[in-house]
Amino acid sequence: MTTDIELHYFFDPLCGWCYASAPALAGLADTFGEKLKMRPSGLFVGGRPISSIADHAWRNDQRIQSITGQQFSEKYHRNVLLAPSGIFDSGPATLALTALGKRDSTLEPRFLHAVQIARYVEGRDTSTIDEVAEVAARVAAERGIELAAETLAERLRSDTELRDRALERMEDTQRQMNTLDIRGVPQLIAVVNGEPHVLGGETLYHGPAGLIAALNELSATE
Repeated sequence: MTTDIELHYFFDPLCGWCYASAPALAGLADTFGEKLKMRPSGLFVGGRPISSIADHAWRNDQRIQSITGQQFSEKYHRNVLLAPSGIFDSGPATLALTALGKRDSTLEPRFLHAVQIARYVEGRDTSTIDEVAEVAARVAAERGIELAAETLAERLRSDTELRDRALERMEDTQRQMNTLDIRGVPQLIAVVNGEPHVLGGETLYHGPAGLIAALNELSATE
C-alpha cells in the first residue's frame, strides 16, 4: 500500500519555541517539499511594546538555548528586546511569508528560518516591515526569484488582498487547532492516509533525525 502523507506545521514567526524546532523543520522541508504545509497561527500578531515582555522573553529564550542549543545573541537582547520604542508584532513576518508562498510554497519554511536567524542571531527587528522585506527578498533571490525589498515592503504596507489572504490563513489555522484540540505552538500534524497524528514540541526540539524516524514509523503502521 502506498502511504499518503501530508504535514501541517503550526507556528508563529516570533515564537521562541518555534525557533527551537527550526532544525527539525529544515529537515522536513528538505525531505517532504510541498507536502509540508505552513500554518501561521497569528499568536503574536498585533503590536505591543517590546518593553512589556522583554524580561520574560529573555528568561524564556535563555531556557530554550540551554535545552536545545539554539542561539539567542546579545545583539538580539540589546537591539531588539531592549529597543526603547520597539514593538512586538509577528504581523509583518506573517504577511511576508504569505507573499512568498504565493510565488512558491517551499519558500515559506526557508523564509521562517531566515527571519528567525535575522532576529535571534543577527539582532534585527523583525517586527518591522523593512527588515522582513529585506529577508524575504534575499530568500527569494536564493531560489532565482527577483523580488525588490522596497517593492515588497510597499505591498506589506498597502496590499489589502495580501492582508486578507494572511488573515484567512490565520483564521483557518485557528479553526484547525480547535478541531484537533491542540493548544500552543509549535505543533506538527502528520496526516497519514487521511488520519491525523499530533507530534508536539518535544518531538520537534531535537533535530530532524528523530522526527523523520517517527514519521517513518507512523507511515509503516498505517
